[in-house]
Amino acid sequence: QVQLVESGGGLVQAGGSLRLSCAASGRTFSAMGWFRQAPGKEREFVAVISWSGGTTDYADSVKGRFTISRDNARNTVYLQMSSLKPEDTAVYYCATGSYGSLVRKITNYWGQGTQVTVSS
Repeated sequence: QVQLVESGGGLVQAGGSLRLSCAASGRTFSAMGWFRQAPGKEREFVAVISWSGGTTDYADSVKGRFTISRDNARNTVYLQMSSLKPEDTAVYYCATGSYGSLVRKITNYWGQGTQVTVSS
């Protein structure tokens, strides 16, 4: 059984930064990713990282502003978010699966989500 627990969300002003964490336990897969869902919108891909951390992919909307990383000794993946914009406001979810599946948003293993609100 997979357990993913996100933390680090909150309220921040536009231009500010936040770091999200996702602690994994149980069965995990090689890749981990972050997704987000804004009110009234579908869940969308944000970033994915391979097991080694050597390969990453980002949504165009966050490239250059967000950085995904992982610490396998702690079974934790991070999302460092900088230069935040009001349109980044969403519930952010952690997920695990194969790399290719996560890029296509295909997985059954999700965390409960953490709210990020960016005020203008």
